[in-house]
Amino acid sequence: MSTGSTPGRLARVGVFLDDRLGAATFLKRNMRKIFPDHWTFLLGEIALYSFVILLLTGTFLTFFFKPGMNEVVYNGSYSPLRGVTMSEAYASSLDLSFDVRGGLLMRQMHHWAALLFIGGMMIHMLRVFFNGAYRKPRELNWLIGVALLALALFEGLTGYSLLDDLLSGAGLRITAGVAQSLPVVGTWLSFFLIGGEYPGQDVIARFYSIHILLIPAVLLALITAHLILTWVLKHTQMPGKGRTNDNVVGAPTYPSFMIKSGAYFMFTFGVVALLGTFAQINPVWLYGPYVPSDISAGTQPDFYLALLDGSLRLMPSWEINFLGFTLPMSVLIPALVPLGIILTGLALYPFVEQWVTGDRREHHIVDRPRNNPHRTAIGVSAVTFYGVLWLMASNDVIASVFHLSLNKMIYIGRVLVFLGPALAYLVTYRICVGLQRRDADALGHGVETGVIKRRPTGEYFEVHVPSLESIEAQVRGKEPVPILEGAAEEGGGDGAPPRGGKHHPLRELRARMSRAYGGEKVPLGDGDHDGHDGRGGREGSGGHDGRDRAGRAAVGRGTEEKRSP
Repeated sequence: MSTGSTPGRLARVGVFLDDRLGAATFLKRNMRKIFPDHWTFLLGEIALYSFVILLLTGTFLTFFFKPGMNEVVYNGSYSPLRGVTMSEAYASSLDLSFDVRGGLLMRQMHHWAALLFIGGMMIHMLRVFFNGAYRKPRELNWLIGVALLALALFEGLTGYSLLDDLLSGAGLRITAGVAQSLPVVGTWLSFFLIGGEYPGQDVIARFYSIHILLIPAVLLALITAHLILTWVLKHTQMPGKGRTNDNVVGAPTYPSFMIKSGAYFMFTFGVVALLGTFAQINPVWLYGPYVPSDISAGTQPDFYLALLDGSLRLMPSWEINFLGFTLPMSVLIPALVPLGIILTGLALYPFVEQWVTGDRREHHIVDRPRNNPHRTAIGVSAVTFYGVLWLMASNDVIASVFHLSLNKMIYIGRVLVFLGPALAYLVTYRICVGLQRRDADALGHGVETGVIKRRPTGEYFEVHVPSLESIEAQVRGKEPVPILEGAAEEGGGDGAPPRGGKHHPLRELRARMSRAYGGEKVPLGDGDHDGHDGRGGREGSGGHDGRDRAGRAAVGRGTEEKRSP
């Protein structure tokens, strides 16, 4: 019958492939793999889909871009620059923008996708960090993510420098100066990248090869490894009802996850296309060709490079002269220290936390950020540090728009770069502890409704209702931050020397750090201010008259049987 012809053909194709590749079992097993559902898991997919868009639009651009430094006279469609001498690279950028059909759209989509790629990676890494999803057995995947971020920053720098306009040329001049400031290898490295004295004749061609071949190949390999490890190690999931370290609650790969991912890719592609169509970015024709004697005013690099620009602007003029050699600290420190602190801190944090807490268990359930206040506070401090330097990259524009003194802006920035992260740490820590107290109170007395009632005795009270079962399960999924075994005794609170009467400074430091970092800051039982089992009484149930000591109705639900072991 005709109704059975199509399934029959598909079955024959399946049998044909299975007989030769043995893929039926593999596909059946992996198409039913379960993926957890939570909106934060989509943040990493933004970066992945942006990378795909970068590959597609970048392939189009390579057909028309000419990475040459030879001087030509521009005779294209953009009349204000017609007859101006410029490099082949800049001339081809203008041709792409005005003479190639769809060229400007592809250029702008490529640039927007690059910003979304790096921004998506940053937000995804923050999600992983704040949730503690980097813990065993995912440390290697975390290191791959840090390497991806570092490579993406350098990829953005090389692509940003290819157009040879006045803005990117000034940025490339700063890059060359940073390379030359490095001790011992600086001059060699600068000559290797530029091909001689700046600006040279080879820098665009070399950056072009690095940008379209070397770094994309490494990025593609690392992304593939990252996805494979995510697949093999089992996806992390949020705490909640029925979720443990031994299972995954969610939807299967096919059809649920594949359909949602396909739709999400189309949404991402559509947003990038709309941005490329209606939101102008990097109008190189307004900047003009790069001339070493000129500099553009009121312009800043893309957000991921603004950190370095801001640190350069804040750094005082400082250099060290020794044995006939000069170390320009005013360049070395801004170029290496801020980004080095962030990337090195990201790479080492999983291992430092493991050393401090002594926690070597496998974790497949992530933490809510509030439940590890020190980790969350450290992350917010790093974001604040980055944000201050990013903001200071625009200090000249801010000073001009708001009629402020540029020198005062610099001094304010120098104070904020140290004071801002410290304040952010303290505020974030207190907020996390306060949110834990709120969770404990909701479990002990129920959720506030805003409904006020009056008792026959004349007292007023607020009605509380039980928490939703799903929310209660999420709150009860909280685990205390581990403390190093024996940390409470070693180095003693009484000052007694540990183990044989000998003090071990590193061991004592580790114990103090573990006690400060770990432990239960606000036990869930603290929500029961009546001093009972956390269930609370209902109004009129006798005993406690349905109130806690603050006069609020404690209309809780019996949840002892649902407590986590």
